[in-house]
Amino acid sequence: MLNVPPQAFPAPSSQQRVAAGGRAKVPLKPGRSLMDWIRLTKSGRDLTGLKGRLIEVTEDELAKHNKKEDCWICIRGFVYNVTPYMEYHPGGEDELMKAAGADGTDLFDQVHRWVNYESMLKECLVGRMAVKPIAAPKEISSTLSEEKKQLNGMLPEKKVLGASARDLTPSYDWFQTDSLITIVIYTKQKDMNAELVIVDCQDKRLRGEIIVDDHSYLVEVDLDHAVQEDVAVNIAEKVGKVEIILKKKDNIHWKMLGQALESHNTFIKRTERGLFYRKCRLVSKTEVTHDTKLLCLMLPRSTHLCVPIGQHVYLKQTIAGTEVVKPYTPVLPFLPLDFKEPPRHDGAHVYLMIKIYSCGLFTQALDHLQIGDYISVSNPEGNFKKSQVQTSEDLFLLAAGTGFTPMVKLLNFALTEVGCLRTAVPELEVATADRVMTFRREVTSPTDFQVQQERNYIGLVAKRFEDCRVEKKKKVSKRLLYNAVSSDSLTCVSNTEIICS
Repeated sequence: MLNVPPQAFPAPSSQQRVAAGGRAKVPLKPGRSLMDWIRLTKSGRDLTGLKGRLIEVTEDELAKHNKKEDCWICIRGFVYNVTPYMEYHPGGEDELMKAAGADGTDLFDQVHRWVNYESMLKECLVGRMAVKPIAAPKEISSTLSEEKKQLNGMLPEKKVLGASARDLTPSYDWFQTDSLITIVIYTKQKDMNAELVIVDCQDKRLRGEIIVDDHSYLVEVDLDHAVQEDVAVNIAEKVGKVEIILKKKDNIHWKMLGQALESHNTFIKRTERGLFYRKCRLVSKTEVTHDTKLLCLMLPRSTHLCVPIGQHVYLKQTIAGTEVVKPYTPVLPFLPLDFKEPPRHDGAHVYLMIKIYSCGLFTQALDHLQIGDYISVSNPEGNFKKSQVQTSEDLFLLAAGTGFTPMVKLLNFALTEVGCLRTAVPELEVATADRVMTFRREVTSPTDFQVQQERNYIGLVAKRFEDCRVEKKKKVSKRLLYNAVSSDSLTCVSNTEIICS
């Protein structure tokens, strides 16, 4: 059995520890599940205590409602009476009370920015915060009015920045031929790659997002004319130029690219940019184990999206009239036991390995999806960067169950791209199979057949990685593993722990 010091795992800076401290789940009373909350919101009961009225809330009024039996919270300028939600909150009452009678926007964003609180708490809406109007400084107002000049028929909405900041801000332009529209984005960044460019074109609405470290540059317009579904993206990596190429439906001359939307031509922190979703079609569903499925989702033809290693996406479904969102980490397509060749490993598909819980509202809904059904998939999220492992000589990954999913792409990358890696990572899975199964027996009491099935599965996945890896100088031993796990040098990737030595 692995001797893991409790203070070393999860790592102090890991998302697991953040999650444990910020949104640890607590046991809920019977009848307090998500489905029970949805039923309550549909019951017609007055959850605000205002008999359907919406009011304007001052800071003084908000501060009065700071008790468990009378708790109001403000999120992004909207005030909610969360008193009836207290017993349904998976993180417990104490977490909600941290923002009682105050603005909880920052706390909410730190813990679960992805949650659709507007849908979950729509029956708890009290009203808007009363905000005193603030006049813009004259010099800024003047500058803005001077900048409102048409550029290619569009009004730039870029914020006024200092000269040095403006030099680093991406910009765009566009041109056309008889059949094509080309939008050129000058990122002013070297080493631009496909994972940093996200493009969607839906119903004449073009959205092109460029990721620059922890910032995001957005081009978002309602196009002047219709275009075909196919979207091409060309990236000049060394100079940082990105071309988005659209095919005209009609070979006519465009007088302007289109109408700028509110967030067009903005360069802001990624955390300030709301999640964007597109509808993806379920094209296959494969059984991995008795309770785990591998879903293959096809991106729209008008979408360019590559999920970076170590990052996840959010799936969004409407269940009983309420939008529910959950995060999942995409994997590679060769996880089923009967895998032969990757059928669709072309960048146009997203693979998700999902454990189906018998009492899980969201996973049960996923399991009931039929081939051809659609589900909303978000842009990638996450802070992991490949540079964290590119210079590592020894790499150890620990996970149980579907916590293995963040490892899949990382293992493939490490074994094929990290030249200085000495330790054969896949052998860790074989070494820890007994540990995983011991934990499985203690917690879930599976049948002997299920234990053997999962043991075989872990060994099979490890063998596949071992078969494809380049010969390494040194193999991992149990003693090396134990020593590494007992150290404090832990770095987190999603819900996977990485030990780099």
